[in-house]
Amino acid sequence: MAKSKYYVVWEGHNPGVYTSWPECQKQTSGYKDGKYKSYESRADADKAYSEGWKKHWGQGKSGTGSSSSAGNSRTAGYGKRTAASTSISMDQIDYDSISVDVGTRGNPGPVEYKGVDTRTGQTIFSCGPIAKGTNNMGEFLAIVHALAYLKRQGSSKTVYSDSENALKWVRQKKAASTLVRDASTAEIWELVDRAEQWLRTNTYSNKLLKWETRSWGEIKADYGRK
Repeated sequence: MAKSKYYVVWEGHNPGVYTSWPECQKQTSGYKDGKYKSYESRADADKAYSEGWKKHWGQGKSGTGSSSSAGNSRTAGYGKRTAASTSISMDQIDYDSISVDVGTRGNPGPVEYKGVDTRTGQTIFSCGPIAKGTNNMGEFLAIVHALAYLKRQGSSKTVYSDSENALKWVRQKKAASTLVRDASTAEIWELVDRAEQWLRTNTYSNKLLKWETRSWGEIKADYGRK
């Protein structure tokens, strides 16, 4: 059973402590320079809210609270850097962009993904659920879908993903997944093969950037399934 999380919104449409990611996202979507963070207990969340964002926001882990899930593969790569060294100002976010994310039920398991307007959180495209796949494969498909969509629009907008693996795969034009190819995974592998083919036969000028979860909170396309 997934652990409960509590979301502190210091700067948003209606600041407060919320008990689900969708509620938190409602308060921060479209709000310039929103400040929010998740905690494992209500007591920690209430304490952080009362103490204010300057003591907690943008500092990575603080007590038991964190803006990202410990051990989540999507935040891998930070290694042993200190929280202070990974704090990145929200002024660096390019809001004229598309943010993508994946939603899974098990890994591997059913996969869906979507792309949203980074500024407003409005869904631009979505796909799934796909019967069986992995988180990284879904992230890879979401990025390529965004690139293909923007190419059709003649747009050079930035694409954000919180998956370093998927961004690497896109740049290499190859999804290095070890998921077995069989009848149960045929659907996602067909989509991945098509995405790789698109990358090999198309060019793009869009920036592909890592969404800095520890500093900025969950990506706007997040499914809230932490």
